Amino acid sequence: MKIGLEIHVQLPTRSKMFCSCPTTDAPAPNTHVCPTCLGMPGSRPVLNRKVLEYGIMLAKMLGCRVNDTTWFSRKTYFYPDMSKSVQITQYDNPIGEGGVYYMDGKKPIRITRIHVEEDPGKTKRVGDLSSLVDYNRSGIPLAEIVTEPDLTSPAEAREFLKQLIEDIRHVIDLPGDGERSIRCDCNISVGKERCEVKNVTGLKNVERALTYEVIRQTKILKAGGKIDRETRRFDEERGVTISVRKKEFEADYGYIDEPDLGVYHIRELADSIKIKESPQKMALRMSQQYGIDQRMAKQLVSTSVDLAELFESVASKHGTQSAVRWVAGPVSSNWKSLETSGADISGVMGIIDRFVAGGITDTECGIEIKCLMTGEDIESAKGAAGDLDKLVSDYLDQNPGIIDDYRKNDKAANKAIGFVMKNSGGSYSSAEVVEAVKRLIESRL
Repeated sequence: MKIGLEIHVQLPTRSKMFCSCPTTDAPAPNTHVCPTCLGMPGSRPVLNRKVLEYGIMLAKMLGCRVNDTTWFSRKTYFYPDMSKSVQITQYDNPIGEGGVYYMDGKKPIRITRIHVEEDPGKTKRVGDLSSLVDYNRSGIPLAEIVTEPDLTSPAEAREFLKQLIEDIRHVIDLPGDGERSIRCDCNISVGKERCEVKNVTGLKNVERALTYEVIRQTKILKAGGKIDRETRRFDEERGVTISVRKKEFEADYGYIDEPDLGVYHIRELADSIKIKESPQKMALRMSQQYGIDQRMAKQLVSTSVDLAELFESVASKHGTQSAVRWVAGPVSSNWKSLETSGADISGVMGIIDRFVAGGITDTECGIEIKCLMTGEDIESAKGAAGDLDKLVSDYLDQNPGIIDDYRKNDKAANKAIGFVMKNSGGSYSSAEVVEAVKRLIESRL
């Protein structure tokens, strides 16, 4: 089985790719349109510079070779959502080629190319025989990332896409709902011939569409049939793919150079653009640099890049052990509380400074960090924490073997965690119990 993806990323520009129409949500169909994005006779496109910048940033993130010159082509095909019967895209000289993206820092997924292009409009089916077209989306800039067929299962394709979206969102500041800004064309072959499932949205649907195709193609081949090279669409409600048309070959599109746009020399621009470290690379580097488990590094980064950066700050100032103890402990456990409390996370460093200097105990340090992040009253929290610590300490006194077991395998703490959760009557959150148990076990090592 071979799977390759063509990932279309809606770039977060304020205006469309070749005109000044806004890219924000429109109040009604066909309102954010003009003669240029509708392809009216006499209109001429003007390239949005920000589109090139975003394309270069993604090319660098994917390890692609950024070409010195790039230009645009007209891709000719008739479809109702293409009002001018051509799409301005890149063909001969895309922005980037020949990259590699590593899943979990291990498995390489080759990147064939990345290019930028305009989005067509949106077709809405009305019943079985009619459709309506909304051109608000026409001309919105896209980056298309094309992979080699290096993925070997629907589940792996979903995981790859999940990681890629996380990195893209961070590198080009894609909005928090960035998954909805990404559509995927899924190419899959169980035998020799491949089929393409167009415009699949959402990680779950990518896996569902590919899984259906695996089953469909396998049944056809087992029955002695032949897989037709075709384009299909995914029906989310029924969970099936449906044939749309026979798959076109590149020659069928009649590419010609776009006469209204020139050749762009982007080497100087590319050299001037510095990109942020992607979350996947950050997790891999942190694991290697600080000697922490890769799962911990990935958890820190996936929770928040700000949390990972705080870990690095504490590790640089007070050592990795302190960073693991406090940032991967109570800070990470209470991170979601920041959304409601609005606390200034920079205050955490001051609390840890006081602990390292001997001004407060480890229990007080944990309490102050939690109260800073949640907005709780410190005195009330101290009382509750004292009761929790006593419950944990009494259990450890009665079961000293857990300490020795913990030295060999930190999962030995689960026995104490389970006991406390069961006997505390729901007075404490699981995060509080885990933090207290591990802290008190480690204090006895």
